Amino acid sequence: MNEALTLVLAWVAGVLLGAVFFGGLWWTVRKGVSSQLPALWFFGSLLLRMSIALAGFYFVSGGHWDRLLACLLGFLMARLVVTYLTRPSGEHQPCPSQEAGRAP
Repeated sequence: MNEALTLVLAWVAGVLLGAVFFGGLWWTVRKGVSSQLPALWFFGSLLLRMSIALAGFYFVSGGHWDRLLACLLGFLMARLVVTYLTRPSGEHQPCPSQEAGRAP
């Protein structure tokens, strides 16, 4: 297989792994804060998400550092996307107290 195509596929796999990892983190926080046993939610989610991510990195890399780096880049880019998509709706608007330079 072409080396460039292999790196693109590794990047796509990293994006998918990152979406699962950080999307799962977002879902866990939403479920965990209203749960009777939040520690169980957070710890169980951590184990599951880390297991999926580490196994994914291991299989995608196949012993090649360049594939691992492409996968990691996709993983980090997915973090940015998930963070952007899951932010509160009013976060981009400045607070009125920050706009005023001094009190009247």
